[in-house]
Order: sequence, then C-alpha cells, then structure tokens
Amino acid sequence: MGLSFGVFVAFIGVLLLAGVLANKLSSRFNMPILLLFLAVGMVVGGHGLDLVELDPEKHAGPINSLGTLAMCFILFSGGLGTCFRTIRPVLVSGVVLATCGVFLTALFLGVCGYLIFRGFGSDIPWTWWMLMAALLSSTDAAAMFAILRGNGVNLAGKLQPLLELESGSNDPMAALLTLVMLQMVTAANGFSFWQIPLLFYKILGGAVAGLLMGCVGKWFFSRRFEYEGLYYVLGVSMVLICFGIAELLQTNGFLAVYVCGVAMGNMKYNFRGGLEKFNEGIAWLMQVILFTTLGVLVNPMELLGPKVLIPGVLLSLCMMFIARPGAVFISLSRSNFSLKEKILVSWAGLRGAAPIVLATFPLVAGIENSKSMFNMVFFIVIGSVLVQGMTLMPLARRLNLARAFSPKSRAPVEMETVDGVNYDLHEFEVCKGSDLVGKSLAEAKLPPGALVTMIRRGKGFIPACGSTRIEEGDDLVIMGAPDKLHAVSQQYFPDCAYQEKQELPGFLEKSIFK
Repeated sequence: MGLSFGVFVAFIGVLLLAGVLANKLSSRFNMPILLLFLAVGMVVGGHGLDLVELDPEKHAGPINSLGTLAMCFILFSGGLGTCFRTIRPVLVSGVVLATCGVFLTALFLGVCGYLIFRGFGSDIPWTWWMLMAALLSSTDAAAMFAILRGNGVNLAGKLQPLLELESGSNDPMAALLTLVMLQMVTAANGFSFWQIPLLFYKILGGAVAGLLMGCVGKWFFSRRFEYEGLYYVLGVSMVLICFGIAELLQTNGFLAVYVCGVAMGNMKYNFRGGLEKFNEGIAWLMQVILFTTLGVLVNPMELLGPKVLIPGVLLSLCMMFIARPGAVFISLSRSNFSLKEKILVSWAGLRGAAPIVLATFPLVAGIENSKSMFNMVFFIVIGSVLVQGMTLMPLARRLNLARAFSPKSRAPVEMETVDGVNYDLHEFEVCKGSDLVGKSLAEAKLPPGALVTMIRRGKGFIPACGSTRIEEGDDLVIMGAPDKLHAVSQQYFPDCAYQEKQELPGFLEKSIFK
C-alpha cells in the first residue's frame, strides 16, 4: 500500500505538528519525544498500517546516507550550543569520558556479550560482538536533556556541563570504533596494529579540519550580504563542506562537524544568534525524520521474538550495570567527582539516534547476521530510554543531585551580532537578598557601558529610567559589551553568571594552550 505525493506531504506535516504538540506528553512520562516518533514509524511501516514500506537490507544504503546527513546537522547544532566557558572546568573529565569511556564501554559490553552467548553454545565470533558493542558505545544528548528540560531540573555541581560535553562529543568516537570493527569483521587479514597511527590521524585530523572550517565560517559570516536569509544558507553549506572535506581527507567527518560547531559557537560574527536557533530547528527536523524512518525499518514482532528479546534483555542489563558503570568509574577515577555523582553519571548513559544510525553500516557492508544486530541495537536503545529515562530523575532526587530551576520566557527583543559591533543583550534576575532591591537604577550605579534597556516585572515589561525602583524578582534586560556584562554578573548577579562568547584567538590561547 502506498501514499500519493500529496497525502505523503500532508502526512509529514501532521507528523511534525504532532511532534511539537507531543512535547508536554513526553515530559509527563520522562520519555524523550523522539521515542514517540520511533513508535509512529513502526505503526505506519510495512508491519503496521503499511503506509510506508522499507526493508533494512534493501534500503540500507539510502537510510545510511540519510542518517549520516542527519547526524552532521545534529552534531553541528550541539557544538554551536556549547559554551566553552561553561564546560572548561570539566573539559578533561568530559574528553576522557567521550574517548576512553566510549572505548571501555564497547570493550566491556563486547566481552560480556561474547562470554554470555558462548556459554549458550553460540559460535558467533568475538569481533561480531565487539562491533555491536561499538555501535552502542555512545550516549545521546537529545534524549537525556529532553528529560531534564521536561522535568524543569538542573543537575547539581558540575554534572550538567559534564554530561552535556560527554553526550555531545562522544558520537564521533563511537563512529570511529564502528568503522574499525567493521574493518576487522570484513577484512581477510584482520586489523593491523600498524593502522593505530591512522586512527590518531583520523581523530586529530578531524579536530583540526573542524577548527579550520570554524575559522572559515567566521570569515564568511563576517561578510555583508544583501539578503539576511543567505546567512542561514551559508550555515548549511558550512556543515556540508566541513563533513565532505574531512571525509575526503580520510579523517573523522563527524568530529570535524562537531568541532566546527563548537568553534563557531564561541566566536563573534553576523547573525550568530539566528544561526544557533536556525540550526536547532534543523537538528529537530532531522531527528524527527530520522527516528520516524528508523521506526519504519523495524518489524515489531521480530523485536519480541526470542532471537532478539533474550539477547537484548541480557545485553541491556550488561550495558546498564556493568559496561557503562565500569567505564565511568575508571574514566573518572582521578577526578574530584563524588561517589554519588559517579553513580548518576553511570545511569545517565541513555542511548539514542547514533547507535541506530551506526547499525546501518553493517547492513550496508553486508556482514553476516547484520539484520539481527540491527534489531538488537534497536531493542537496547528502546530499553535504555524506557528504563533509564524513566528512572533518571527519581535517582537524581534520591541522591540529592537535582536542582529545580524556573524557566523564563525570552526577552521580546533580540540583538544580532553584526560586523564591528561587540554588544550583547542579557537578562539578569534580581534574587532575594540582592543589594539592588529597593534601589533606583540611578542608585544602583551599574558599570559604565552597561545599560538597562527594560525590566521584566511579573508577566510584562516596564520601561527603564533612572528613577525606576528595582524590586525582588525583577529581571533586568541589560545591554553592553561582553566584558561589561561579565563584570555586572560577577558583582550583582553571581547566580546568573553571564557566559561570554570569546573570539577565536582568545578561545585558542586561553582555553586550549593553557
């Protein structure tokens, strides 16, 4: 059964609208909204309503290409939203988790899978199990932070930036491990240790390529175009060019795209704020399309069959209670994170889109039992989101590591960065006990160069003038140069610290080489 083009287009529109409206439903059940799109794909697929029919083996190539493209925009958007000043205190721990942690997770899970099923008489080689473990070795930022935002919760201390950095940057490492294991499974001579330098080249080369493309992107965005919409077209082109050049140079394209996003997210250029919002929307669109398409590929009855259900449950338990905790505790052994924090990080390893996308690579390569591998990966991802996703916040509260926050609507005006102008617009909350309470704006004596443009009071805004009295709970919308806003935050708003985006030379000098 097929769909006419008009009905198909309308169906896509309804699907996207449902995604927007279903946001509240997903947060109510501690379940990432994208899991709902997996379910939708399974319902409309060939084993459900038969509206769209895809076969994992026949259509593996196009689906793999779609997944690769989607991952590029998802990673770039994650990089754009990464403030280096925020993650700098956990940079070492986050990078260790995103590299060594991914490797150790794959190692422990692969060994568990091989030993368990060897005990059941399975003759599947160890390389097959290591390949499947590599597919599952990365965590998913979208899945985890959808749960946090849906519950209106921040994690205590440095946990939030640590998990943000790890989940946003570990997909490239998982992709690299997957390609290495694919070569070991398919190559007649196996993997040669002489190829280890090539792995370092892929990692370092991808990072350098991404950083250079970030510089190129800044240069292009600093030019003036007649039509503002062209800046967003330029942003799409940067993602595609960055990944393409990195792959052409035989480096890690996923890492290059992520690093390019991080670099551009910490520099000043025209319409940076608009670019971040535009790419956030593109990332959501890609995830919706990707998850729905992946859902169409799966036969629900096969997921519940003994060939998938039994190994899926066993491997899920190994992942949750052996592989992920072991990797976290070893990776953070020399850090100053407490036992409770390490336990929460261990349980926060939700799987998401990346493992399912990577599971299409074995299908394309045509390795033996690749469809069973795809189904097991799919099953484990769903189990991870359901079990860990629904228990993550109760565990955080039980460990006293959850901190509530009050989400605020954005200011009604936004100021884009333009070439030659170095001013930002930021909103600061006047908390209880602040020295500003009861003072007029003239008496507050904010630093020269920091101008209060308006005040949010209750559900509305009032104009700011020298005689306006500041009340507890007010939000001051202040415009000024980044250094002035940072000084204001340090002196008057220590709990609402302004995160200054730095120019690339400062980013390199202060953040990497020191």
